[in-house]
Amino acid sequence: MSGSQSAALVRNRYFDELSATPGLYWLGQNTNHIESHPAVREAMLRSIEAGEFNAYAPPLGFEALRAAIVADLGVPGAEALVTEGGVNALAMICRARCKPGTTLVTTDPTWKWPCLFARQQGAEVIEIPIYDPACNYRLTAQALKANVDERTAIIYLVDPNNPLGIRYTREEIESFAAIARDCGALLVHDCTYRDFADGHTPALHVAPQGSVVSTSFSKWLGLAGLRIGALVAAPDLFEEFAQTSASVLGASVIAQRAAQAGLSVKAEWMKKVRSTDRANKAMIQEAAAGIEGLALPIMPSHGNFLVLETIAAGIRPEALVECYRRQGIMIRQGTYHTQRFGDRFVKISTSVPQPWAEKFCTLLPEMVAQARTLNDLPPQF
Repeated sequence: MSGSQSAALVRNRYFDELSATPGLYWLGQNTNHIESHPAVREAMLRSIEAGEFNAYAPPLGFEALRAAIVADLGVPGAEALVTEGGVNALAMICRARCKPGTTLVTTDPTWKWPCLFARQQGAEVIEIPIYDPACNYRLTAQALKANVDERTAIIYLVDPNNPLGIRYTREEIESFAAIARDCGALLVHDCTYRDFADGHTPALHVAPQGSVVSTSFSKWLGLAGLRIGALVAAPDLFEEFAQTSASVLGASVIAQRAAQAGLSVKAEWMKKVRSTDRANKAMIQEAAAGIEGLALPIMPSHGNFLVLETIAAGIRPEALVECYRRQGIMIRQGTYHTQRFGDRFVKISTSVPQPWAEKFCTLLPEMVAQARTLNDLPPQF
């Protein structure tokens, strides 16, 4: 067995053990565990009872869902391609544009999987450090301009940023789009967390011809396990990416029915979700403030998560993760997101039932104390 195969199996068994933990509190993957809207559950049950899963979906997605995704983004004239999660949309884009001799430029931290996809295609990945209060934890036009050239195939922007939770302004998106246009790059705007943000501007609003948006139903609608997302682009770019799609037999029929139902009740649903999310963040902020050395450097967070710094408390993030795992709570170490800054923080998801956040906060002093004594740690991913 090769080393890479062994590492893959170890990683899979780690998550299999988490999945098999009865009543696990998932506070580490930004997934949404608030009880589903009745309309969404009913749509899935109707689809199951009708046996719709016996047949393939249309390869680009049901037309009604494609139209609803475009309308939700507010980009008339664009086209949506439904994929198995937002990650497959990003893989498709990287497959279309990345090759040896090109670069993908992004931030550090960023979401790591598109970086992997770019490298798989032979491209170089350039990560611009932004974990710094001097730049307000955000990419600047000056920093981006200094890292692009004629080799740049993709500028990949996660907005709101996962894990930092910062959100870019319309003016910043315009400046990034202009830089992409000047160097001939595609601006890929990963809008997975936009529904948790105030004042978010999808790049298609300011650069419809030079950008593509990826979206997901995993986070705001709580459909992570159903694998449903989309890319949205102008017709010519849509045609280009459709040629590289691996979803030639369509995304899950049941997931698509759930997504369409979710969009029909989105305003009502997100009011409830964001209220719960904000209350959980406030609770965690108060709990962290009571422990010397812990810090929440980025408030407010425009994502459904918080970065909790542990470095000044003398705690290894991995140790805190392991202590909580033993209590049936999953949080995530910073190295999942960034090798450069990962020793500074853990990430905590907040779109969860209030009792989950309460238990996290109640345990925090004890977990911090235990983490200071913990050195022998199992692998974490």
